[in-house]
Amino acid sequence: MATASSDMFPQPIDGPDLFERDLELIPIPTVQVVRAGPAFEFLAVNRAYRLAGLGVNADRSPMLALLSSRIDAFLRSTDVRSDFDWSIGQVIDSRYYRVTLARPTPALRDRCQVAFIDLTAQVHTERSLRREMTTDSLTGLPNREGFSDMIEAVQADRGGHAVLVIDLDRFGRLNACLGGLAGDELLITVARRIKGALRARDSLARIGGDEFGILMAVDDDPAEATRLAERIQRALSAPFRLSDYEIGVECSIGIAHGNDAIDDVEELIRNAQFAVKRAKTGRQVESYQTQAFALAREQFAMETALRRAIEERQLRLAFQPICDLASGSIVSFEALARWRDESGVEHEPSAFIPVAEESGLIVPLGRWAMDEAARTLRWWDEECGGDCGMRVAVNLSAIQMQRDDIAPVVEAALIRHNLAGSRFNLELTESAIVSDPDRIAGIMHALKALGTTLAMDDFGTGYSNLAYLQKLPIDILKIDRSFVSGMLADRDKIAIVRAVLSLAQALGMKTTAEGVESNELAQTLAALGCTYGQGYLYARPLEAADALSMIVAARASATASSAS
Repeated sequence: MATASSDMFPQPIDGPDLFERDLELIPIPTVQVVRAGPAFEFLAVNRAYRLAGLGVNADRSPMLALLSSRIDAFLRSTDVRSDFDWSIGQVIDSRYYRVTLARPTPALRDRCQVAFIDLTAQVHTERSLRREMTTDSLTGLPNREGFSDMIEAVQADRGGHAVLVIDLDRFGRLNACLGGLAGDELLITVARRIKGALRARDSLARIGGDEFGILMAVDDDPAEATRLAERIQRALSAPFRLSDYEIGVECSIGIAHGNDAIDDVEELIRNAQFAVKRAKTGRQVESYQTQAFALAREQFAMETALRRAIEERQLRLAFQPICDLASGSIVSFEALARWRDESGVEHEPSAFIPVAEESGLIVPLGRWAMDEAARTLRWWDEECGGDCGMRVAVNLSAIQMQRDDIAPVVEAALIRHNLAGSRFNLELTESAIVSDPDRIAGIMHALKALGTTLAMDDFGTGYSNLAYLQKLPIDILKIDRSFVSGMLADRDKIAIVRAVLSLAQALGMKTTAEGVESNELAQTLAALGCTYGQGYLYARPLEAADALSMIVAARASATASSAS
């Protein structure tokens, strides 16, 4: 910002006329002020000052009325020069100056020279640019930066407030199908409807492509924000007319309440956006909960640690036996991922498997599990001096089925460890099938071509479309433990299990019951026609070496029985 240089203040020789003549050499408004008792008088003014309209009569000068205290303080000080910004006038016609107070000579302590650099045009230009930078060009609303400025101003006043973030559902699909113009028209109309639902003291902004932000004043009742969210949803419930279409728009709304503990504007907005993501999976209106955010942070930390564990092969497989219910002999083991981190903490699969699926780490994790299961089975064979007689069941995640080319992965593991496909049972859930039935059917047929056995895991807890059972090459139905546990004391559970067993028999499939924990339950399932049983009755998940010991013991027992 330009300031008047010392060359603008020539030293006067003597007399008012000389003052006047000297000041005329200065191109900016300048006046010589002298103390006259309790007031001030003008010794001289230049033409630029007269044209500025700051008042040439000291008694009636608005400039002197507003700056007399500053001038008085300057004259009482030992400063040679003082610079400051100053404005005069109302908001609409206000003018902005950079004011310089300077002493003509150090010896004269009762007078000073006042110069004004007019910054009005510069201030208006900066404000205009700032307004353009903080305004959404489509809706005319404040944009993300302008929204942040509004929140910052409210936080400075320490007023109660809340931030709502509104995310439109299906907007991307609508924009792609109907075109950008229709999408723009929808956004403008949505903005109008939302604005109509707000109170006079609430502010609306467009902070993203299909995301709106609201800054609302909150008095004493935090539920005000929830009521506003419900009003907005009602305002958007009526269809929108776009060209030849009537489009219904739903939205998810996240709420974050401002408080003294949160002084970061961006953190407050992020909290509301985090609540939006939770709202999309639930009730459509969600308030930010610190615990939920902390849990998300923990999951991100777990993702980082899990990625490192997969890369450094720190995971291991545990193996739970599956027994033939008719003979009681072990026929296979289910491979289950286990993870003990560097600090010795054992993480439950129910905690890290969902993190792996959400982050995409399920693909490298699944590949590792397939290879590790094949490597372990080959080791068992070598320790037993040949085929150990066991098969290994490996779970295939729905996300893994969608994102990875499973059949080549399985084939590579079989070739690498010189195993036949018949040694593997591959288990997948119903959710994996319904995500993309045609593609999954192709994958399943490719897996069958390798000689593997296919099992549907947790049957009855998902979508259970019988058409899939008829068309897909499924060999085994696994009955979920929720139906098996407590079955003997629950007639409804017995009826469900009996129905599943009858269905499997009609379709030529075998069955495995999970959660078998007593001999009585195992005998009942066998009597009903269930093929296999899996549960704590036989063993909890075992380390690979312990599973091998069980295999060796079972082989020895079988050999002794046949010899006798």
